[in-house]
Amino acid sequence: MSTDVDLGSEPYEKNREAGEILQTVRAEAVDRIEVGESHLELAEYVEDHIRELGGEPAFPVNVCIDEEAAHGTPSIDDDATFGEEMINIDIGVHVDGWLADSAITVDLSGNDELVEASTEALEAAIEMVEPGIDTGVLGDVIGRTIEGYGYKPIVNLTGHGLGHWEQHTTPNIPNKKVPQGVELEVGDVVAIEPFATDGRGKVTEGNDEEIFALEREASVRNREARQALEHITEQFRTLPFATRWLDVSRAGMTLRRLKQRDIVHGYPVLKEEAGSLVSQKEHTVIVTEDGCEVTTR
Repeated sequence: MSTDVDLGSEPYEKNREAGEILQTVRAEAVDRIEVGESHLELAEYVEDHIRELGGEPAFPVNVCIDEEAAHGTPSIDDDATFGEEMINIDIGVHVDGWLADSAITVDLSGNDELVEASTEALEAAIEMVEPGIDTGVLGDVIGRTIEGYGYKPIVNLTGHGLGHWEQHTTPNIPNKKVPQGVELEVGDVVAIEPFATDGRGKVTEGNDEEIFALEREASVRNREARQALEHITEQFRTLPFATRWLDVSRAGMTLRRLKQRDIVHGYPVLKEEAGSLVSQKEHTVIVTEDGCEVTTR
């Protein structure tokens, strides 16, 4: 984008509105997390409150525990409760398709320094954001900050751009030093998202999958699949959604049918090695002429 971008235009105002809603619900989510509380009740509370405040969830609330890093969300009949664990909550809000994305770690496991590592890495990166900054430089400061705490950045997860009805767009914001990145420009809206771990520094796909997104539109004969596809295209467009959001019978089976035809794709839970812990901190920023504006703080 050029420097004549109007940061006061309606799309940016909707980005800011989404960020304000997200700040409110994130604070309330943190207050509700304690040992014995329900994963499902927390997710539903946050998603419902986003709607009450005039936004829509940009993706299902991610609730990730210990070695889980991303894409965990409760199933429709989930009975899991919080224990003495490391809990990552990732929340997305959109207003008419303009997005804000933020994550925070709530530590009930007694590992404060791991949480501090991702928090400080995010702050260090935000301080460096300005037009012309190379995303590789941001990755370098994120990685070095986390390593300074004695932990590893998760190298195969990145921050990302936020587009209109698009949760992940270019540019990627790496969590480690890379040879060459992309220069940020005035008007770019990006989510910076450090992950710190006491594990190996790389996630792999688990077996659980409760989040999906539309891959392509198609005609289907099965009644439940047709109803689900209509719901998806009208309500979520290209944004991710949870199985529990679909108001159709046998939603899980229906989504498997659509996935087999490559009409939707899934997001498996991403995990570090068993027995490790992951902390995460994320904010959304708009690149301005003299730095950046954090919409989610």
